[in-house]
Amino acid sequence: MRKLFRILFSVIFFLTSFGVYFTNRIMYIKKKDDQSILKREKDAGRFNPDEFQYLQKREVTIPSPFGYELKMILVEPHSSNHYIIISHGVTENKINSVKYMNLFLERGFNAVIYDHRRHGESGGKTTSYGYYEKFDLKAVVHWLKEKKGPDLLLGIHGESMGAATMLLYAGMVEDGADFYISDCSFSDFKEQLSYLLKTEMKLTPKPLLPLADVFLRMRERYSIRDISPISVIHQIKKPILFIHSKQDTYILPSMTEALFERKTGPKKLFLAENGAHAQSLNKNKEAYEAAIDEFLLEFVLPKKE
Repeated sequence: MRKLFRILFSVIFFLTSFGVYFTNRIMYIKKKDDQSILKREKDAGRFNPDEFQYLQKREVTIPSPFGYELKMILVEPHSSNHYIIISHGVTENKINSVKYMNLFLERGFNAVIYDHRRHGESGGKTTSYGYYEKFDLKAVVHWLKEKKGPDLLLGIHGESMGAATMLLYAGMVEDGADFYISDCSFSDFKEQLSYLLKTEMKLTPKPLLPLADVFLRMRERYSIRDISPISVIHQIKKPILFIHSKQDTYILPSMTEALFERKTGPKKLFLAENGAHAQSLNKNKEAYEAAIDEFLLEFVLPKKE
């Protein structure tokens, strides 16, 4: 009997330890240092401090519905009602959004760049890969519309987790923008975790993910299955431009292709020839810009004008 209890205790201890460890890896994913992001973007020529300093802009703090603060920068060099919100990827911050912002500033848009929960200067203790972040994005959209009036031409651009957040916002919460640009989103978080477990940790997902899901539900009050852009993509009626690099081995381009196939209504797909994960713009700048211009001209600008 004692031996049975020892075995049972060992099994419970192992399962609990793994559940806590794995959910810690999810909730507290290691972020890039803010200064390292700044240096990387400056060295690559994607962030010019002097140009950024003289942009007409202001810093804004708004409350998240979950009790912490969201830090944003509202950039308004144009007397225009065209706005773009940039939603950055996991481990990044709003400085990483500047390169996307600049594309739209050049096309007559004003912009909002902001830090997700637990990133940059925003509050929040954990990362949820779009589950809670989608409601923060809703808060950003509502703030902008309240301040600038309802007659906006509004787009949202998301990269990686930021793209998943954007799709979950549009598909689950409200289809509140006029257009969306999804750059290298995952289609389903459970599938993405399974892929990473097999390729990076050399583990079998089947017994581990259900266990991790139990602990995630207890600790964070949501399920891995709740983070599934592909399950809600059919509810998004507004135009979406899907972007992914063919060479991405972190989030496979087949995920974006699946999202594109499932989306009904206006849509376009741009698969970049070069670049690893979230490098489509950095490695294919002219083609990336051309894809955006074609998308805007076909689905967005004619409707407003």
